[in-house]
Amino acid sequence: MTSSPIRGRPRRATAHIRVRLTHAMLGVLAGAGWLVLPVMTAEARDPVPAAPFGPTASAAAPRQDGTSATDLALPLAAGAAALALAGYGCVRRTRRTHSRTTPGSGPAPRPATGPADAERQARAALRLADDCVRTSREELSFVWDRFGELRTEPFGRALRTAETELAAAFALWRRYEDGVPGEADALLRAPAGVTGRCAEAGRRLDAEAAALDRLRGFAADGPETDGDRGGDGDGDGSASAEGGVGAALEVAERRFRDLTARAGTARSTLAALRRSYPPSATAYVTGYAEQATDRLVFATARLNAARRAADTGDSREAVRQLRAGEGAVAQAGVLVAGVERLAARLAEAAGLLPAALAGAEAERAAAERDPGRHTSPGAERTLAAVRAELDGGAYDPLDVLRRITRASGRDAGTGAGVLDTAALLVARASVAAAEEFVAVHRGAVGAPARARLAQAVRELDAGHAGRADTAAGEARELAGRDVRAHGTAYADGDPAGTAGAVLAGILLAESADDGVPPAYGGPRTRSRHHP
Repeated sequence: MTSSPIRGRPRRATAHIRVRLTHAMLGVLAGAGWLVLPVMTAEARDPVPAAPFGPTASAAAPRQDGTSATDLALPLAAGAAALALAGYGCVRRTRRTHSRTTPGSGPAPRPATGPADAERQARAALRLADDCVRTSREELSFVWDRFGELRTEPFGRALRTAETELAAAFALWRRYEDGVPGEADALLRAPAGVTGRCAEAGRRLDAEAAALDRLRGFAADGPETDGDRGGDGDGDGSASAEGGVGAALEVAERRFRDLTARAGTARSTLAALRRSYPPSATAYVTGYAEQATDRLVFATARLNAARRAADTGDSREAVRQLRAGEGAVAQAGVLVAGVERLAARLAEAAGLLPAALAGAEAERAAAERDPGRHTSPGAERTLAAVRAELDGGAYDPLDVLRRITRASGRDAGTGAGVLDTAALLVARASVAAAEEFVAVHRGAVGAPARARLAQAVRELDAGHAGRADTAAGEARELAGRDVRAHGTAYADGDPAGTAGAVLAGILLAESADDGVPPAYGGPRTRSRHHP
């Protein structure tokens, strides 16, 4: 017994295929019949005459003594056409099956051939979905600056949904890595579940991409006008794409000017921090000021190119250059904010240290009086070393707080005491450091580092400060390995900053033709072109 070639397909797809096969067979039979009919009648002495419609009709149909080549030409042509149509339908159906896309997923991934293949697909899906979410968040910030929260709510809602799906995918992947659940069948299905969650995240973003382009004035059917928004448009409902790019450029250039000033201040701030604290305190932001400057130089070139293209009416090029400039400005903002945030947290940690140390020593003394009370092994030595560092001068306040909270065994961060506050401060700083690094190097950072970062965020949200701090440190280390393996992006032969932009995920390729900036959207729309 042979299995049906259409078994396992959805019912509607099965019916559709049957209709096509029926049509094809009917066409073949009709053509074959037309071919056979002249042969069957070729030897007949008295072929059946056509019914006459009058003298003219009779004259137009002279009697033939046999079957001529002309008699066979038309049936042969009809049969060949029927066969060609049937073949075309089959080929077209096959191509559509192999290249079909679903909203938000792009080309359908090939079926996994085994557990290792399923794992590779899941890791690739996590990385791609994370990139889509990050890029969408960056572009939406510029759209929000121009249109406000009310007009951008549908896009924000889609982004939040995508973030939720992605967080669930990362959580499922982490459970899979830990071997949870223990059932073999469930573990085999887990990578497919991760891939499915990522596809749903992309689908939600893809569904809103076209509407966002229309709002921004980038779509072929024209933008929503400033008149509709109560702005300075002409209100005729046909604002040009150049007008959309022009207004978007004003937002990007305004943020660019603000960041240029802040970047200079950040450089001075970082120099002051290095004078006040040991190198370990500022190690993770080393190079941030220089990278921010590189991003701003790249943004300058791209925003200027966008304005030139808009002035000449090349809307497609204007949008491409604008989005590249926006991506560079957004990442310069991440780098500058990283320095500013570190300075604020170091100052906060330094102010909290005396109270945290006193609280830890009080808990240690209480533990000595109560043998049943838990205390971390070596706590006394750790606290003594911390006291010596504080008396000696230069120290890293965040690292000292980390050691104090771990030594006290009160690093959960779930209470309202000074040690819980200290633990949360350390965890937030650690998670922010990992997040900043991944954000500005996402072109090289793989799925393992992103998964650890997602775990750190989950632990922090749950109030598990110590575990969040540990996971964030692992994420930062894994991301650093990925970047080192990728290689430096700041070579002397790259004055335009293209390699750095690819490393940062601002461009999807280094070629001038293929260096398309990603946009708000999922896998199907993130690299879209505009008319």
